[in-house]
Amino acid sequence: MLKDRLLKDRFITFIEVEKRYSPHTLLAYRQDLAQFSSFASQNYAIHHIELADHHVVRSWFVSLIEAGTTPRTITRKMSTLRSFFRFAKANGFSGLNPMLRVSAPKMSKRLPISIEEEKMDKLITFPQSGDKLIELRNEAILLVFYATGIRLSELTGIRMDDVDLVRGSIRVTGKRNKERIVPIGVLVVEHIHRYMKLLSASGISENKNPFLFVTDEGKQLYPKLVYRIVHSWLAEVCTNEKLSPHVLRHTFATHMLNNGADLNTIKEILGHSSLAATQVYTHNSITKLKSVYKQAHPRA
Repeated sequence: MLKDRLLKDRFITFIEVEKRYSPHTLLAYRQDLAQFSSFASQNYAIHHIELADHHVVRSWFVSLIEAGTTPRTITRKMSTLRSFFRFAKANGFSGLNPMLRVSAPKMSKRLPISIEEEKMDKLITFPQSGDKLIELRNEAILLVFYATGIRLSELTGIRMDDVDLVRGSIRVTGKRNKERIVPIGVLVVEHIHRYMKLLSASGISENKNPFLFVTDEGKQLYPKLVYRIVHSWLAEVCTNEKLSPHVLRHTFATHMLNNGADLNTIKEILGHSSLAATQVYTHNSITKLKSVYKQAHPRA
């Protein structure tokens, strides 16, 4: 069991240091390996998972399917095992890779959820917040998400010196520590400028916290708080079950595409590593075109 644990720890260290996976992904991989290790031990008396063959792996996935695990989750767990067994073989811990004989389940494509432009226009018509620092911060957060399509982790990681109000841009650090510059419009610049002035005058930032968006105690924002802020705002105009920062990312991309932006531009702003990840938004655009076509064409 010690050898098994050491191998898993070495693998997690490898994907953290060499692959630069996010803390969220590291946690998911660690949990997947622990779950598979437990299954192999209890059902096949295999205490070193690198010795498991494709029969054991398939059996585990069958048990997951029978338990109602979604195809998306199963696909992610397959990705975990593929990476693990490749690592185990490359480092001499296993002579075979059982994942070569295991195929992923078919998945139905889920279209990204986005919010209509009319609703977003209504939402971002803010009242003047005056000297209410927290309200102005929350408004700025919503505007930055909608104006840039950045991820939640990227927003909480924005530092004061990442913001260039003169050029109208923000430097963000994305997956695997890749930096990119995203543009922001006049409305966002004005809100951030007002927020930064109030933050400086409040004395909250006197603890030299380098981050742009902070709590009322001057600490870096944490994901759950940002989620609550966004959910509260979006709930005013939407009844969707899922109202998260990622919905605003989808909304940004969909609205950009609907208003004439090309896919490569959207890809660069979103920080996608390949165009394939961005192309999913064309499905939403096609759906809109079909709707307009049916309403406008006399023989549709």
